[in-house]
Amino acid sequence: MPRTLSTAPRSRFVRDYLAAVAVALAASAHLAAAQDVPNRDAAVEIRTQFLADLEGLQGKFLALAEAIPSDKYAWRPAPGVRSVGEAFMHVAGEFYTYAPAAYGAAPSPIVGRGNDAYAKFEAMSSKPEVLKHLKESFTYSKQAIGALDPAAIAGTKKIFGGDRTIVETSFGVVDDLHEHLGQLIAYARVNGVKPPWSK
Repeated sequence: MPRTLSTAPRSRFVRDYLAAVAVALAASAHLAAAQDVPNRDAAVEIRTQFLADLEGLQGKFLALAEAIPSDKYAWRPAPGVRSVGEAFMHVAGEFYTYAPAAYGAAPSPIVGRGNDAYAKFEAMSSKPEVLKHLKESFTYSKQAIGALDPAAIAGTKKIFGGDRTIVETSFGVVDDLHEHLGQLIAYARVNGVKPPWSK
């Protein structure tokens, strides 16, 4: 009869192994974080790539905004969820505020401060307003971020209430904007609009 192994030593081994892996991952993440603090040259390159990604996103947002008919801008997937126009204005609001703030630049005063001001801005959701603000908000972001001295964006600084680098904040901004692009692609397709860049 074949000999069977007890499951107790095996489960203890698995538990100890997983604990060791967790410790190793935490240590390597801490080491990686320490190495990811950008110096002046790295900060300039990160900013260049960030602005290029923002420009690519803005091009897609604009193309989609132009392709969706005006009468679909009030469409929303459910009560209490942003309409097509409000979702585009939310993106414009992020270009005006969140993107420059991620680099320590001043947000545009166009949106205003606080949730009420942001809601009022998003409510201006007609197609002409959307197209205007998608263009102007990107221009604002590009100029505000591009004007920063490289020394001011290197290292770690207080951004969004914590000690952060532009590596962290850049990812946060583009991740959120890519999420909104996916949302608006879904809105467009539900309304029978194919994204212009789609083959």
